[in-house]
Amino acid sequence: MTPVNETNELPAGNLDVVWHAGWPSAKHDPAPEIQVHSYDERTVILRQNKSVHLEAPFMFLFFGQERALLLDTGATEEEAYFPLRRTVDELIAGWLERSPRPGYALVVAHTHGHGDHVAGDGQFAGRADTVVVGRGVAEVVEAFGLKDWPGGLGEFDLGGRVLDLIPGPGHQSAGLVFYDRRTGLLLTGDSFYPGRLYVRDVAAFTATVERLLAFCEARPVSHVLGCHIEMSTTPGEDYPRGWTYQPDEPPLQMTVDQLKALRQMLATADGRPGEYNGGDFILHIDG
Repeated sequence: MTPVNETNELPAGNLDVVWHAGWPSAKHDPAPEIQVHSYDERTVILRQNKSVHLEAPFMFLFFGQERALLLDTGATEEEAYFPLRRTVDELIAGWLERSPRPGYALVVAHTHGHGDHVAGDGQFAGRADTVVVGRGVAEVVEAFGLKDWPGGLGEFDLGGRVLDLIPGPGHQSAGLVFYDRRTGLLLTGDSFYPGRLYVRDVAAFTATVERLLAFCEARPVSHVLGCHIEMSTTPGEDYPRGWTYQPDEPPLQMTVDQLKALRQMLATADGRPGEYNGGDFILHIDG
């Protein structure tokens, strides 16, 4: 069978959005703590305001017929400053108004276990019909049945909507990439995004990139979506670490061709510690 890599077989989603990237004075930022954007009627992208936390991570909410999946819970623990639970509850309530059904469940999982992606987990403690997946490799393997970790693939069915699960260590040991068959979105967490890609384990990270590219050869990918934006629109220029205002950001979405460029850069670096500027991203290999 010929590998499929065109996107015209997938329903079009909406990425015509200007992401809020903080404010000159964080104290006076008029924007809400969480920006909510509907990619389509069953897929929502959320971003934490940089004025709340400088990491400004993205989060993703998918609706299936039987359950919803929330990927990542942001960088701030306190709901008073970061009302993620309230926001997700409102989005689910809206979904159920349009598509009523009893006993609708929520699964909270993570692209990886770093603090700026799991801080809001506690907001979902005690929520009815809710499972919060743990942050470590053992918890991820058990929750999703990934017995061949880090090899092999998994599947997670939300009810009429299946996501493929691709082990993605290298940035963090429990990294997991999600592919939504319905939209063709490939969610790469901190493994690939327009920013600084911190590699803790070069061998594992290189294997993850190869695993992702092999996966993409046989599936249509509409967009590659990571969890941060750290570059500017000037190729090769990133925003300084710690900034809470980034008025000139590129889009969040990236492409499989850019992922191939990362593979080439890894080959060029050959495991040597340092920073390697790819224009659309910066590869940082720990020493």
